[in-house]
Amino acid sequence: MQARLGKVYLIGAGPGDPELLTLKAVRALAQVDVALVDDLVDRRVLEHAPDARVIAVGKRGGCKSTPQAFIERLMVRLATRGNIVARVKGGDPFVFGRGAEEAMAMARAGVPCEVIPGITAGTGVCAVLGVPLTHRGYTHGVTFVTGHTRSGAGPDWAALARAGTTLVIYMGMRRLPEIAGALMTAGMDASMPAAAVQHGTTQQQRHVIATLATLADSSRNAGLGSPALIVIGKVVGLADQVARIDAERRAVA
Repeated sequence: MQARLGKVYLIGAGPGDPELLTLKAVRALAQVDVALVDDLVDRRVLEHAPDARVIAVGKRGGCKSTPQAFIERLMVRLATRGNIVARVKGGDPFVFGRGAEEAMAMARAGVPCEVIPGITAGTGVCAVLGVPLTHRGYTHGVTFVTGHTRSGAGPDWAALARAGTTLVIYMGMRRLPEIAGALMTAGMDASMPAAAVQHGTTQQQRHVIATLATLADSSRNAGLGSPALIVIGKVVGLADQVARIDAERRAVA
């Protein structure tokens, strides 16, 4: 007798703070038999999956990682044996999370798959820092981009510099001096406000706010490393303004 077919949930766990998990994700986790968890996911998220067998499938830039093809085969094998499987990822599964690759692998294997969105680091971390990604007085848009690609080639930094949008760069810390140099060469103002945020939204969050020209040195001097998010644009300067206004208000009170 053939075993019943299971299901895969691709769950976004958010940028770090476990309280940023969505209600839909909490309900799904309560059902799962097996949870395949990325390295950057706060393990307190798994309190919502008390009966699940947990398998760590860490993927972190610059470190030894579980091969993607292995993860996909494991998901298919578990689901075809009747398990409800949660693939738990930091941020959002479809924002630099390889969720699309896994969804397609499940479709090819005939495995039911449901995507549960999460708060991506680009929005969650910036909000906690007090940086609005868009603001009608400063920028008309925001661009999410990765500083690390499979081929090793970087994005078209010249085109991004000309676009005039807020730049949110994932996985770019190791190439920060190169990225800043490319943007300035393309004409971006060296005094453009910029920030780097490590472990955003968590109790371990550390950040620096500087300029495009000084961000690499400031980040190095502060000891910041991966995982971290880079934000470049006029809106970054609003974080300092909000903090200053709030401090002045408290001083008067």
